[in-house]
This record gives sequence, structure tokens and C-alpha cells, in this order.
Amino acid sequence: MEPIIEELEKKVNDLVASEEALFLVEIRIKPTNNIKVFVDGDKGVSIDQLTQLNRRLYRHIEEENMFPNGDFSLEISSPGLDEPLKLFRQYQKNIGRYVEVLTKEGLKVEGKLTSANEEQVMLEETIGKGKKTELRQHNIPFEKIKSTKVQIKF
Repeated sequence: MEPIIEELEKKVNDLVASEEALFLVEIRIKPTNNIKVFVDGDKGVSIDQLTQLNRRLYRHIEEENMFPNGDFSLEISSPGLDEPLKLFRQYQKNIGRYVEVLTKEGLKVEGKLTSANEEQVMLEETIGKGKKTELRQHNIPFEKIKSTKVQIKF
């Protein structure tokens, strides 16, 4: 499947090139030829944008007969909250939001994502309540991050 994924990545990148704010996050293909494409945007991605991408990519796949007899299904969506952040651009987009970082050593750190550069992310963790509130800064290098998920705080 790797050559097909690489070909699809090229096609999706070509399709989103006209919209600078959009970017490909990941493509997965299940053994049943169910193709899942995750596209995100610096300011989010609309359903209309995803629908247009789906139609255009579907047409390319059919015209090039990438899956004989049309034996495939295609889903294009933005990564949901259950999907971990994968790209530096996603970290940049989520600055100011609360995240949970799981390190490769198994340590979980929750806090507000305050910055991200090519080497590391910075989180601000609030410990305690009321007058005993303490803020801790965590600088976590990307090479030590196993996964990062956005958290919803009410």
C-alpha cells in the first residue's frame, strides 16, 4: 500500500496547493480499500472545502484506475479531537489550547500550549486552586513526544 499512499499524498498536496491555509495530515488505507484522508487548515477547514477535495480526489483515483473495478471508498475529513497532533503546523494552530502530551517515557503532562518551534513545545501547567495556584512551565522536545492530544476544557 505504501506506493499507493505516496501517490495519493502527491495528489492531495497538489489539490490543496491552491489553498495555502490547507495541508495534508495523514492518509490511511484499510485492507478493504477504505481510504481515509485527513486534511487540516491553519484556521480550520470547512465542510465545503472537504467536499470539493473529496470530489476532485475521487475523480483522479477513478480516472487513473488506481483501484481496479472501482473497488475503494474515500473519506476526507479534518482530524478529530481523538486524533493526536502529528505535524508542527498543527501545534502552531493549537497554541492557546489545552493539550495532553504523552512522552516516550510514559509521563503525561497536561497544560496550555503556549508556544511551539521546530525543536520543542512549551506547556503551562496549573497546579492547585485558589490562592495556592502555581504555574509550571514545561519545555518538551519533539523527539521525546509520543503523542499530543487537544483537550476540551469547560
